Amino acid sequence: MSIFVEYTEPQWRNLNMRQLAEDQAYLYVKSLLPEESYLYTLSDDCYTCPYSKVKALSPAADGVGHDQVEAEILTLPTETGLNFKIYEHNHGAYANDSISSLCSLRRTDLQEFGVYNLTLWSNGTCNFIVDKPGVPIYYAFLAVFVLLAGFLIALKLLSWLWKLYRYDEAAAAADSIGDAAAKATQRKRLRSLDTFRGLAIVLMIFVNSGGGGYDSIDHVAWNGLHLADLVFPCFLWIMGVCIPLSIKSQLGRGTSKIQICGRIIWRSFKLFAIGVCLNSINGPKLEQLRVMGVLQRFGVAFLVVGLLHTVCSRRDHISPQQAWQRSIYDICIFSGEFAVLLALIATYLGLTYGLKVPGCPRGYLGPGGKSNNAANPHCIGGAAGYIDQQVLGNAHIYQYPTAKYVYDATAFDPEGLFGCLLSVVHVLLGAFAGVTLLVHPTWQSRMKRWTILALLLGLMGGALCGFSKENGLIPVNKNLWSLSFVFVTVTVALLLLDFLYYIIDVRQWWSGYPFTECGMNAIIMYVGHSIMHKMLPWHWRIGTMNTHFMLLLESVWNTLMWVAIALYLDAKQFYYSL
Repeated sequence: MSIFVEYTEPQWRNLNMRQLAEDQAYLYVKSLLPEESYLYTLSDDCYTCPYSKVKALSPAADGVGHDQVEAEILTLPTETGLNFKIYEHNHGAYANDSISSLCSLRRTDLQEFGVYNLTLWSNGTCNFIVDKPGVPIYYAFLAVFVLLAGFLIALKLLSWLWKLYRYDEAAAAADSIGDAAAKATQRKRLRSLDTFRGLAIVLMIFVNSGGGGYDSIDHVAWNGLHLADLVFPCFLWIMGVCIPLSIKSQLGRGTSKIQICGRIIWRSFKLFAIGVCLNSINGPKLEQLRVMGVLQRFGVAFLVVGLLHTVCSRRDHISPQQAWQRSIYDICIFSGEFAVLLALIATYLGLTYGLKVPGCPRGYLGPGGKSNNAANPHCIGGAAGYIDQQVLGNAHIYQYPTAKYVYDATAFDPEGLFGCLLSVVHVLLGAFAGVTLLVHPTWQSRMKRWTILALLLGLMGGALCGFSKENGLIPVNKNLWSLSFVFVTVTVALLLLDFLYYIIDVRQWWSGYPFTECGMNAIIMYVGHSIMHKMLPWHWRIGTMNTHFMLLLESVWNTLMWVAIALYLDAKQFYYSL
Protein backbone atom coordinates (compact mmCIF):
# COMPACT_ATOMS: atom_id res chain seq x y z
CA MET A 1 0.00 0.00 0.00
CA SER A 2 2.90 2.35 0.68
CA ILE A 3 3.81 2.66 -3.02
CA PHE A 4 0.36 4.10 -3.74
CA VAL A 5 0.92 7.05 -1.40
CA GLU A 6 4.68 7.44 -2.09
CA TYR A 7 5.70 6.58 1.43
CA THR A 8 9.39 6.82 2.30
CA GLU A 9 11.31 6.43 5.53
CA PRO A 10 11.44 9.65 7.58
CA GLN A 11 15.22 9.32 7.95
CA TRP A 12 17.94 7.89 5.76
CA ARG A 13 21.38 8.07 7.29
CA ASN A 14 21.64 11.70 8.35
CA LEU A 15 19.03 12.92 5.87
CA ASN A 16 15.55 14.15 6.70
CA MET A 17 13.52 12.63 3.85
CA ARG A 18 10.39 14.56 4.80
CA GLN A 19 12.05 17.84 3.83
CA LEU A 20 12.04 16.84 0.18
CA ALA A 21 9.27 18.17 -2.02
CA GLU A 22 7.57 16.08 -4.70
CA ASP A 23 9.91 15.11 -7.57
CA GLN A 24 13.03 15.70 -5.51
CA ALA A 25 15.90 13.46 -4.40
CA TYR A 26 19.13 13.80 -2.45
CA LEU A 27 22.61 13.60 -3.97
CA TYR A 28 25.80 12.96 -2.01
CA VAL A 29 28.72 14.53 -3.88
CA LYS A 30 32.35 14.07 -2.96
CA SER A 31 35.58 14.90 -4.75
CA LEU A 32 38.91 13.14 -4.18
CA LEU A 33 40.84 15.61 -6.33
CA PRO A 34 43.40 17.74 -4.51
CA GLU A 35 42.12 20.83 -6.38
CA GLU A 36 38.74 22.51 -6.38
CA SER A 37 36.35 21.30 -9.11
CA TYR A 38 32.93 22.44 -10.31
CA LEU A 39 29.69 20.52 -10.75
CA TYR A 40 27.33 21.53 -13.58
CA THR A 41 24.01 19.98 -14.59
CA LEU A 42 21.61 20.14 -17.55
CA SER A 43 17.97 19.04 -17.57
CA ASP A 44 16.52 17.22 -20.59
CA ASP A 45 13.73 19.83 -20.57
CA CYS A 46 16.16 22.58 -21.48
CA TYR A 47 16.67 22.30 -25.24
CA THR A 48 19.99 23.63 -26.65
CA CYS A 49 20.93 24.94 -23.21
CA PRO A 50 24.41 25.08 -21.68
CA TYR A 51 25.20 23.32 -18.44
CA SER A 52 24.39 25.38 -15.33
CA LYS A 53 26.76 25.60 -12.39
CA VAL A 54 25.43 23.90 -9.27
CA LYS A 55 28.30 23.96 -6.82
CA ALA A 56 32.06 24.22 -6.34
CA LEU A 57 33.37 20.93 -4.93
CA SER A 58 35.88 21.26 -2.11
CA PRO A 59 39.30 19.67 -2.69
CA ALA A 60 40.35 16.58 -0.76
CA ALA A 61 43.27 16.89 1.67
CA ASP A 62 46.45 14.97 0.88
CA GLY A 63 46.53 11.46 2.23
CA VAL A 64 42.83 11.37 3.07
CA GLY A 65 41.04 8.17 2.03
CA HIS A 66 37.73 7.87 0.27
CA ASP A 67 35.78 7.08 3.44
CA GLN A 68 37.24 10.07 5.25
CA VAL A 69 36.15 12.67 2.70
CA GLU A 70 32.94 14.31 3.81
CA ALA A 71 30.27 14.31 1.13
CA GLU A 72 28.27 17.42 0.31
CA ILE A 73 24.49 17.06 0.10
CA LEU A 74 22.46 18.49 -2.78
CA THR A 75 18.81 18.34 -3.76
CA LEU A 76 18.03 17.16 -7.29
CA PRO A 77 14.90 17.50 -9.46
CA THR A 78 13.66 14.16 -10.78
CA GLU A 79 10.94 15.13 -13.31
CA THR A 80 13.19 14.54 -16.33
CA GLY A 81 16.58 13.10 -17.18
CA LEU A 82 19.59 14.96 -15.79
CA ASN A 83 23.08 15.37 -17.26
CA PHE A 84 26.11 15.91 -15.01
CA LYS A 85 29.53 17.34 -15.81
CA ILE A 86 32.41 18.11 -13.50
CA TYR A 87 34.89 20.72 -14.73
CA GLU A 88 38.40 21.42 -13.54
CA HIS A 89 37.90 25.18 -13.91
CA ASN A 90 35.11 27.58 -13.09
CA HIS A 91 33.35 28.60 -16.32
CA GLY A 92 30.85 30.95 -14.71
CA ALA A 93 27.10 30.44 -14.48
CA TYR A 94 26.97 28.44 -17.73
CA ALA A 95 29.33 26.07 -19.51
CA ASN A 96 28.85 25.02 -23.13
CA ASP A 97 28.70 21.33 -23.94
CA SER A 98 31.76 21.71 -26.18
CA ILE A 99 34.03 22.58 -23.25
CA SER A 100 36.04 19.56 -22.12
CA SER A 101 35.28 18.24 -18.66
CA LEU A 102 36.86 15.88 -16.17
CA CYS A 103 33.86 13.55 -16.38
CA SER A 104 30.28 13.51 -17.60
CA LEU A 105 27.34 11.20 -17.17
CA ARG A 106 23.61 11.10 -17.83
CA ARG A 107 20.85 9.67 -15.64
CA THR A 108 17.26 9.11 -16.72
CA ASP A 109 16.33 6.84 -13.80
CA LEU A 110 16.20 9.41 -11.00
CA GLN A 111 13.20 8.84 -8.75
CA GLU A 112 11.34 10.89 -6.20
CA PHE A 113 12.75 10.51 -2.64
CA GLY A 114 15.79 8.62 -3.89
CA VAL A 115 19.32 9.05 -2.53
CA TYR A 116 22.27 8.93 -4.91
CA ASN A 117 26.07 9.11 -4.68
CA LEU A 118 28.27 10.95 -7.16
CA THR A 119 32.00 10.50 -6.59
CA LEU A 120 34.84 12.19 -8.46
CA TRP A 121 37.96 10.05 -8.08
CA SER A 122 41.49 11.33 -7.92
CA ASN A 123 42.20 10.19 -11.50
CA GLY A 124 39.42 12.43 -12.87
CA THR A 125 36.83 9.72 -13.45
CA CYS A 126 33.46 9.65 -11.70
CA ASN A 127 30.75 7.17 -10.90
CA PHE A 128 27.11 7.37 -9.90
CA ILE A 129 25.59 4.91 -7.42
CA VAL A 130 22.04 4.46 -6.16
CA ASP A 131 22.22 4.68 -2.38
CA LYS A 132 18.48 4.44 -1.78
CA PRO A 133 15.92 3.70 -4.53
CA GLY A 134 13.18 6.26 -4.93
CA VAL A 135 9.44 5.69 -5.07
CA PRO A 136 7.21 5.37 -8.16
CA ILE A 137 4.94 8.35 -8.62
CA TYR A 138 2.20 7.13 -10.98
CA TYR A 139 0.55 4.61 -8.66
CA ALA A 140 -1.06 7.66 -7.03
CA PHE A 141 -3.44 7.85 -10.00
CA LEU A 142 -4.73 4.36 -9.23
CA ALA A 143 -5.02 5.10 -5.52
CA VAL A 144 -7.02 8.29 -6.06
CA PHE A 145 -9.18 6.58 -8.69
CA VAL A 146 -10.09 3.79 -6.24
CA LEU A 147 -10.89 6.33 -3.52
CA LEU A 148 -12.97 8.40 -5.93
CA ALA A 149 -14.84 5.36 -7.25
CA GLY A 150 -15.60 4.20 -3.71
CA PHE A 151 -16.82 7.67 -2.75
CA LEU A 152 -19.11 7.98 -5.79
CA ILE A 153 -20.53 4.47 -5.31
CA ALA A 154 -21.25 5.21 -1.65
CA LEU A 155 -22.88 8.52 -2.65
CA LYS A 156 -25.03 6.79 -5.25
CA LEU A 157 -26.06 4.13 -2.74
CA LEU A 158 -27.02 6.72 -0.13
CA SER A 159 -29.01 8.64 -2.75
CA TRP A 160 -30.88 5.47 -3.71
CA LEU A 161 -31.65 4.63 -0.07
CA TRP A 162 -32.86 8.18 0.57
CA LYS A 163 -35.19 8.07 -2.42
CA LEU A 164 -36.44 4.66 -1.29
CA TYR A 165 -37.13 6.02 2.17
CA ARG A 166 -38.81 9.19 0.88
CA TYR A 167 -40.70 7.48 -1.96
CA ASP A 168 -43.87 9.30 -2.95
CA GLU A 169 -45.84 7.81 -5.84
CA ALA A 170 -47.41 11.11 -6.92
CA ALA A 171 -44.09 12.94 -6.77
CA ALA A 172 -42.40 10.14 -8.68
CA ALA A 173 -45.01 10.38 -11.44
CA ALA A 174 -44.52 14.16 -11.61
CA ASP A 175 -40.75 13.71 -11.78
CA SER A 176 -41.17 11.18 -14.59
CA ILE A 177 -43.27 13.64 -16.59
CA GLY A 178 -40.76 16.40 -15.92
CA ASP A 179 -37.86 14.19 -17.03
CA ALA A 180 -39.68 13.30 -20.24
CA ALA A 181 -40.32 16.99 -20.97
CA ALA A 182 -36.70 17.84 -20.24
CA LYS A 183 -35.47 15.11 -22.59
CA ALA A 184 -37.79 16.36 -25.32
CA THR A 185 -36.31 19.85 -24.91
CA GLN A 186 -32.74 18.54 -24.84
CA ARG A 187 -33.15 16.83 -28.22
CA LYS A 188 -33.36 20.27 -29.81
CA ARG A 189 -29.93 21.11 -28.38
CA LEU A 190 -26.70 19.30 -29.19
CA ARG A 191 -25.69 17.93 -25.82
CA SER A 192 -22.25 17.02 -27.17
CA LEU A 193 -21.39 20.73 -27.42
CA ASP A 194 -22.29 21.33 -23.78
CA THR A 195 -20.47 18.13 -22.81
CA PHE A 196 -17.35 19.22 -24.66
CA ARG A 197 -17.47 22.64 -23.01
CA GLY A 198 -18.02 21.03 -19.61
CA LEU A 199 -15.17 18.58 -20.12
CA ALA A 200 -12.90 21.49 -21.04
CA ILE A 201 -13.81 23.55 -17.96
CA VAL A 202 -13.46 20.56 -15.63
CA LEU A 203 -10.00 19.79 -17.02
CA MET A 204 -9.09 23.48 -16.80
CA ILE A 205 -10.01 23.56 -13.11
CA PHE A 206 -8.08 20.33 -12.50
CA VAL A 207 -5.00 21.71 -14.24
CA ASN A 208 -5.23 25.09 -12.51
CA SER A 209 -5.52 23.24 -9.20
CA GLY A 210 -2.07 21.78 -9.78
CA GLY A 211 -2.90 18.58 -11.65
CA GLY A 212 -1.32 16.56 -8.88
CA GLY A 213 2.06 18.19 -9.47
CA TYR A 214 2.83 15.99 -12.48
CA ASP A 215 5.19 17.44 -15.06
CA SER A 216 3.36 15.64 -17.90
CA ILE A 217 0.10 17.40 -16.95
CA ASP A 218 1.50 20.88 -16.35
CA HIS A 219 2.25 23.32 -19.17
CA VAL A 220 5.28 22.41 -21.28
CA ALA A 221 8.29 24.69 -20.83
CA TRP A 222 8.27 25.96 -24.43
CA ASN A 223 7.72 23.74 -27.48
CA GLY A 224 5.49 20.67 -27.37
CA LEU A 225 2.18 19.66 -25.82
CA HIS A 226 1.09 18.48 -22.40
CA LEU A 227 -2.48 17.97 -21.19
CA ALA A 228 -2.64 21.51 -19.78
CA ASP A 229 -1.76 22.94 -23.21
CA LEU A 230 -4.81 21.35 -24.85
CA VAL A 231 -7.51 22.65 -22.52
CA PHE A 232 -7.58 26.37 -23.36
CA PRO A 233 -7.48 25.96 -27.18
CA CYS A 234 -10.26 23.34 -27.07
CA PHE A 235 -12.39 25.67 -24.93
CA LEU A 236 -11.69 28.53 -27.33
CA TRP A 237 -12.55 26.38 -30.35
CA ILE A 238 -15.86 25.17 -28.91
CA MET A 239 -16.81 28.83 -28.37
CA GLY A 240 -16.30 29.26 -32.10
CA VAL A 241 -18.57 26.30 -32.88
CA CYS A 242 -21.38 27.89 -30.89
CA ILE A 243 -21.17 31.34 -32.55
CA PRO A 244 -22.98 30.43 -35.82
CA LEU A 245 -25.64 28.49 -33.89
CA SER A 246 -26.31 31.46 -31.61
CA ILE A 247 -26.39 34.02 -34.43
CA LYS A 248 -28.63 31.79 -36.56
CA SER A 249 -31.03 31.42 -33.62
CA GLN A 250 -31.15 35.18 -33.03
CA LEU A 251 -31.73 35.94 -36.70
CA GLY A 252 -34.50 33.36 -36.74
CA ARG A 253 -36.23 35.19 -33.90
CA GLY A 254 -36.19 38.41 -35.91
CA THR A 255 -33.30 40.10 -34.09
CA SER A 256 -31.53 42.63 -36.29
CA LYS A 257 -27.82 42.37 -37.04
CA ILE A 258 -27.20 45.70 -35.32
CA GLN A 259 -28.74 44.34 -32.11
CA ILE A 260 -26.69 41.15 -32.38
CA CYS A 261 -23.50 43.18 -32.86
CA GLY A 262 -24.35 45.29 -29.81
CA ARG A 263 -24.75 42.14 -27.70
CA ILE A 264 -21.46 40.74 -28.98
CA ILE A 265 -19.61 43.96 -28.13
CA TRP A 266 -21.15 44.08 -24.66
CA ARG A 267 -20.38 40.42 -23.93
CA SER A 268 -16.79 40.82 -25.16
CA PHE A 269 -16.34 43.84 -22.93
CA LYS A 270 -17.63 41.89 -19.91
CA LEU A 271 -15.29 38.97 -20.63
CA PHE A 272 -12.31 41.31 -20.91
CA ALA A 273 -13.27 43.29 -17.79
CA ILE A 274 -13.76 40.17 -15.66
CA GLY A 275 -10.38 38.86 -16.84
CA VAL A 276 -8.63 42.10 -15.84
CA CYS A 277 -10.35 42.01 -12.43
CA LEU A 278 -9.20 38.40 -11.90
CA ASN A 279 -5.64 39.51 -12.63
CA SER A 280 -5.88 41.80 -9.60
CA ILE A 281 -6.87 38.98 -7.24
CA ASN A 282 -3.61 39.35 -5.29
CA GLY A 283 -3.97 43.13 -5.05
CA PRO A 284 -4.91 45.88 -7.55
CA LYS A 285 -1.48 47.41 -8.14
CA LEU A 286 -2.33 49.31 -11.29
CA GLU A 287 1.27 50.12 -12.18
CA GLN A 288 1.97 46.36 -12.37
CA LEU A 289 -1.45 45.03 -13.40
CA ARG A 290 -1.35 42.36 -16.08
CA VAL A 291 -3.63 43.47 -18.91
CA MET A 292 -4.12 40.27 -20.90
CA GLY A 293 -5.22 36.81 -19.77
CA VAL A 294 -7.45 33.86 -20.61
CA LEU A 295 -10.81 35.67 -20.47
CA GLN A 296 -9.34 38.69 -22.24
CA ARG A 297 -8.32 36.50 -25.15
CA PHE A 298 -11.79 34.98 -25.16
CA GLY A 299 -13.23 38.48 -25.30
CA VAL A 300 -11.02 39.62 -28.20
CA ALA A 301 -11.58 36.45 -30.25
CA PHE A 302 -15.34 36.46 -29.60
CA LEU A 303 -15.58 40.12 -30.58
CA VAL A 304 -13.81 39.67 -33.92
CA VAL A 305 -15.39 36.36 -34.94
CA GLY A 306 -18.85 37.26 -33.64
CA LEU A 307 -18.98 40.57 -35.52
CA LEU A 308 -17.46 39.06 -38.65
CA HIS A 309 -19.87 36.15 -38.78
CA THR A 310 -22.83 38.39 -38.04
CA VAL A 311 -21.94 40.62 -40.98
CA CYS A 312 -21.32 37.65 -43.30
CA SER A 313 -24.25 35.46 -42.22
CA ARG A 314 -27.51 35.09 -44.10
CA ARG A 315 -30.94 34.95 -42.53
CA ASP A 316 -31.98 31.96 -44.68
CA HIS A 317 -29.91 29.31 -46.43
CA ILE A 318 -31.20 27.78 -49.65
CA SER A 319 -29.42 24.50 -50.20
CA PRO A 320 -28.24 23.88 -53.78
CA GLN A 321 -29.91 21.17 -55.85
CA GLN A 322 -26.72 19.50 -57.07
CA ALA A 323 -25.12 17.00 -54.69
CA TRP A 324 -21.57 18.25 -55.32
CA GLN A 325 -22.70 21.83 -54.65
CA ARG A 326 -24.37 20.80 -51.40
CA SER A 327 -21.17 19.07 -50.32
CA ILE A 328 -19.19 22.34 -50.46
CA TYR A 329 -22.01 24.73 -49.55
CA ASP A 330 -20.64 25.36 -46.04
CA ILE A 331 -17.30 26.34 -47.59
CA CYS A 332 -19.02 28.73 -50.01
CA ILE A 333 -21.06 30.59 -47.40
CA PHE A 334 -18.00 30.76 -45.13
CA SER A 335 -15.82 32.24 -47.89
CA GLY A 336 -15.76 35.73 -46.34
CA GLU A 337 -14.53 34.38 -43.02
CA PHE A 338 -11.95 32.22 -44.81
CA ALA A 339 -10.57 35.32 -46.52
CA VAL A 340 -10.12 37.03 -43.15
CA LEU A 341 -8.62 33.81 -41.73
CA LEU A 342 -5.98 33.69 -44.46
CA ALA A 343 -5.25 37.40 -44.03
CA LEU A 344 -4.69 36.92 -40.29
CA ILE A 345 -2.35 33.98 -40.91
CA ALA A 346 -0.40 36.02 -43.46
CA THR A 347 -0.16 38.96 -41.04
CA TYR A 348 1.00 36.70 -38.21
CA LEU A 349 3.66 34.99 -40.33
CA GLY A 350 4.76 38.27 -41.92
CA LEU A 351 5.34 39.92 -38.56
CA THR A 352 6.85 36.80 -36.97
CA TYR A 353 9.43 36.28 -39.70
CA GLY A 354 9.75 39.77 -41.13
CA LEU A 355 9.78 42.12 -38.13
CA LYS A 356 13.26 43.18 -37.04
CA VAL A 357 13.49 42.75 -33.28
CA PRO A 358 16.44 44.69 -31.80
CA GLY A 359 19.23 42.40 -30.68
CA CYS A 360 17.48 39.23 -31.90
CA PRO A 361 17.71 37.07 -35.03
CA ARG A 362 14.94 37.69 -37.54
CA GLY A 363 12.17 35.08 -37.19
CA TYR A 364 13.33 33.96 -33.74
CA LEU A 365 10.87 31.54 -32.07
CA GLY A 366 12.82 30.48 -29.00
CA PRO A 367 12.41 31.15 -25.27
CA GLY A 368 15.53 33.31 -24.92
CA GLY A 369 17.29 32.94 -21.60
CA LYS A 370 19.91 30.23 -21.72
CA SER A 371 18.49 28.43 -24.77
CA ASN A 372 20.80 28.21 -27.78
CA ASN A 373 23.70 28.38 -25.31
CA ALA A 374 22.43 31.73 -23.97
CA ALA A 375 23.07 33.43 -27.34
CA ASN A 376 19.80 35.44 -27.21
CA PRO A 377 18.94 35.88 -23.53
CA HIS A 378 16.43 38.74 -23.98
CA CYS A 379 14.66 37.51 -27.11
CA ILE A 380 11.88 35.38 -25.62
CA GLY A 381 9.13 34.89 -28.17
CA GLY A 382 10.82 36.94 -30.88
CA ALA A 383 8.33 39.27 -32.58
CA ALA A 384 5.46 38.19 -30.30
CA GLY A 385 7.35 39.09 -27.14
CA TYR A 386 8.68 42.32 -28.63
CA ILE A 387 5.27 43.58 -29.79
CA ASP A 388 3.67 42.82 -26.41
CA GLN A 389 6.52 44.60 -24.64
CA GLN A 390 6.18 47.67 -26.84
CA VAL A 391 2.37 47.91 -26.67
CA LEU A 392 1.69 46.79 -23.10
CA GLY A 393 5.00 47.46 -21.36
CA ASN A 394 7.04 44.99 -19.36
CA ALA A 395 5.16 45.73 -16.12
CA HIS A 396 1.80 44.76 -17.64
CA ILE A 397 2.64 41.34 -19.08
CA TYR A 398 2.93 37.98 -17.33
CA GLN A 399 6.07 37.88 -15.19
CA TYR A 400 6.31 34.14 -14.49
CA PRO A 401 6.10 32.14 -17.73
CA THR A 402 7.04 28.46 -17.53
CA ALA A 403 10.14 29.20 -19.59
CA LYS A 404 11.45 31.37 -16.75
CA TYR A 405 11.95 28.34 -14.51
CA VAL A 406 13.52 26.11 -17.17
CA TYR A 407 15.36 28.56 -19.43
CA ASP A 408 15.96 31.48 -17.03
CA ALA A 409 13.86 33.51 -19.46
CA THR A 410 12.49 37.02 -18.98
CA ALA A 411 8.82 38.06 -18.71
CA PHE A 412 6.50 36.89 -21.47
CA ASP A 413 2.71 36.75 -21.76
CA PRO A 414 1.36 33.46 -23.20
CA GLU A 415 -2.02 35.19 -23.60
CA GLY A 416 -0.56 38.40 -25.00
CA LEU A 417 -1.85 40.72 -27.72
CA PHE A 418 0.08 39.34 -30.67
CA GLY A 419 -1.15 35.79 -30.08
CA CYS A 420 -4.73 37.05 -30.47
CA LEU A 421 -4.22 36.98 -34.26
CA LEU A 422 -4.09 33.20 -34.44
CA SER A 423 -6.55 32.83 -31.57
CA VAL A 424 -9.08 34.49 -33.86
CA VAL A 425 -8.10 31.95 -36.53
CA HIS A 426 -8.67 29.24 -33.93
CA VAL A 427 -12.20 30.48 -33.24
CA LEU A 428 -12.91 30.92 -36.97
CA LEU A 429 -12.07 27.24 -37.51
CA GLY A 430 -14.49 26.44 -34.71
CA ALA A 431 -17.13 28.64 -36.35
CA PHE A 432 -16.68 26.71 -39.60
CA ALA A 433 -17.44 23.48 -37.72
CA GLY A 434 -20.57 25.22 -36.40
CA VAL A 435 -21.61 26.21 -39.93
CA THR A 436 -21.23 22.55 -40.89
CA LEU A 437 -23.85 21.74 -38.25
CA LEU A 438 -26.24 24.26 -39.80
CA VAL A 439 -25.69 23.33 -43.45
CA HIS A 440 -25.33 19.54 -43.34
CA PRO A 441 -28.58 17.96 -42.08
CA THR A 442 -27.41 14.36 -41.48
CA TRP A 443 -25.03 13.14 -38.81
CA GLN A 444 -23.07 11.17 -41.41
CA SER A 445 -22.33 14.25 -43.51
CA ARG A 446 -21.38 16.28 -40.42
CA MET A 447 -18.99 13.67 -39.09
CA LYS A 448 -17.50 13.14 -42.53
CA ARG A 449 -16.81 16.88 -42.88
CA TRP A 450 -15.24 17.10 -39.40
CA THR A 451 -13.09 14.01 -39.96
CA ILE A 452 -11.79 15.24 -43.33
CA LEU A 453 -11.00 18.66 -41.86
CA ALA A 454 -9.27 17.04 -38.87
CA LEU A 455 -7.07 14.90 -41.13
CA LEU A 456 -6.22 17.89 -43.34
CA LEU A 457 -5.32 20.18 -40.43
CA GLY A 458 -3.47 17.38 -38.64
CA LEU A 459 -1.27 16.75 -41.67
CA MET A 460 -0.65 20.48 -42.13
CA GLY A 461 0.23 20.91 -38.46
CA GLY A 462 2.49 17.87 -38.53
CA ALA A 463 4.24 19.10 -41.66
CA LEU A 464 4.86 22.53 -40.13
CA CYS A 465 6.41 21.08 -36.97
CA GLY A 466 8.19 18.31 -38.85
CA PHE A 467 6.26 15.74 -36.76
CA SER A 468 8.73 16.51 -33.99
CA LYS A 469 8.92 18.61 -30.86
CA GLU A 470 11.85 20.87 -31.69
CA ASN A 471 13.07 20.40 -35.25
CA GLY A 472 10.24 21.58 -37.50
CA LEU A 473 9.83 24.84 -39.39
CA ILE A 474 7.15 26.05 -36.95
CA PRO A 475 7.17 24.04 -33.71
CA VAL A 476 3.96 23.40 -31.79
CA ASN A 477 4.02 26.14 -29.16
CA LYS A 478 1.16 27.31 -26.94
CA ASN A 479 3.10 30.31 -25.61
CA LEU A 480 3.41 31.72 -29.14
CA TRP A 481 0.06 30.25 -30.24
CA SER A 482 1.95 29.09 -33.32
CA LEU A 483 0.25 28.08 -36.56
CA SER A 484 1.17 24.42 -36.06
CA PHE A 485 -0.27 24.64 -32.53
CA VAL A 486 -3.57 25.93 -33.97
CA PHE A 487 -3.77 23.15 -36.55
CA VAL A 488 -2.83 20.35 -34.15
CA THR A 489 -5.15 21.43 -31.33
CA VAL A 490 -8.08 22.04 -33.71
CA THR A 491 -7.48 18.51 -35.00
CA VAL A 492 -7.76 17.19 -31.45
CA ALA A 493 -10.91 19.23 -30.88
CA LEU A 494 -12.55 18.06 -34.10
CA LEU A 495 -11.88 14.41 -33.36
CA LEU A 496 -13.13 14.78 -29.80
CA LEU A 497 -16.32 16.50 -30.96
CA ASP A 498 -16.73 13.76 -33.58
CA PHE A 499 -16.56 11.14 -30.84
CA LEU A 500 -18.84 12.95 -28.38
CA TYR A 501 -21.39 13.79 -31.07
CA TYR A 502 -21.60 10.16 -32.12
CA ILE A 503 -21.99 8.61 -28.67
CA ILE A 504 -24.19 11.34 -27.17
CA ASP A 505 -26.37 12.85 -29.90
CA VAL A 506 -26.40 10.08 -32.50
CA ARG A 507 -26.35 6.82 -30.54
CA GLN A 508 -27.39 8.29 -27.17
CA TRP A 509 -25.14 5.83 -25.35
CA TRP A 510 -24.25 8.53 -22.83
CA SER A 511 -26.10 11.64 -21.71
CA GLY A 512 -22.89 13.58 -21.14
CA TYR A 513 -23.48 13.62 -17.38
CA PRO A 514 -21.93 15.33 -15.41
CA PHE A 515 -19.96 17.33 -17.98
CA THR A 516 -23.05 18.59 -19.79
CA GLU A 517 -24.27 20.26 -16.60
CA CYS A 518 -20.82 21.80 -16.09
CA GLY A 519 -20.85 23.14 -19.64
CA MET A 520 -24.13 24.94 -18.99
CA ASN A 521 -22.49 27.07 -16.30
CA ALA A 522 -18.88 27.21 -17.49
CA ILE A 523 -18.37 30.92 -16.76
CA ILE A 524 -19.53 30.51 -13.14
CA MET A 525 -17.17 27.58 -12.67
CA TYR A 526 -14.19 29.40 -14.19
CA VAL A 527 -14.62 32.67 -12.33
CA GLY A 528 -15.59 30.92 -9.10
CA HIS A 529 -12.58 28.61 -9.05
CA SER A 530 -10.26 31.50 -9.96
CA ILE A 531 -11.46 33.47 -6.94
CA MET A 532 -11.95 30.69 -4.39
CA HIS A 533 -9.41 27.99 -5.20
CA LYS A 534 -7.13 29.14 -2.36
CA MET A 535 -9.96 28.98 0.19
CA LEU A 536 -11.52 26.22 2.22
CA PRO A 537 -13.20 23.90 1.39
CA TRP A 538 -11.83 23.94 -2.16
CA HIS A 539 -8.17 24.26 -1.24
CA TRP A 540 -6.52 22.70 1.79
CA ARG A 541 -3.16 21.67 3.19
CA ILE A 542 -2.43 18.73 5.52
CA GLY A 543 1.17 18.30 6.62
CA THR A 544 3.94 18.77 4.12
CA MET A 545 1.86 17.94 1.01
CA ASN A 546 5.04 16.72 -0.66
CA THR A 547 3.67 13.69 -2.55
CA HIS A 548 1.80 13.44 -5.81
CA PHE A 549 -0.84 11.39 -3.99
CA MET A 550 -1.74 14.26 -1.67
CA LEU A 551 -1.50 16.89 -4.40
CA LEU A 552 -3.62 14.78 -6.74
CA LEU A 553 -6.17 14.15 -4.01
CA GLU A 554 -6.49 17.88 -3.40
CA SER A 555 -6.74 18.69 -7.13
CA VAL A 556 -9.45 16.07 -7.64
CA TRP A 557 -11.31 17.28 -4.54
CA ASN A 558 -11.20 20.89 -5.74
CA THR A 559 -12.47 19.85 -9.17
CA LEU A 560 -15.25 17.67 -7.76
CA MET A 561 -16.45 20.52 -5.56
CA TRP A 562 -17.05 22.63 -8.67
CA VAL A 563 -18.69 19.73 -10.48
CA ALA A 564 -21.04 19.37 -7.49
CA ILE A 565 -21.83 23.11 -7.64
CA ALA A 566 -22.63 22.81 -11.36
CA LEU A 567 -24.93 19.85 -10.67
CA TYR A 568 -26.67 21.81 -7.91
CA LEU A 569 -27.20 24.80 -10.20
CA ASP A 570 -28.56 22.48 -12.88
CA ALA A 571 -30.97 20.93 -10.36
CA LYS A 572 -32.18 24.45 -9.55
CA GLN A 573 -32.33 25.18 -13.30
CA PHE A 574 -30.05 28.18 -12.85
CA TYR A 575 -27.86 28.92 -15.85
CA TYR A 576 -25.72 31.98 -16.39
CA SER A 577 -23.85 33.19 -19.42
CA LEU A 578 -22.48 36.64 -20.11
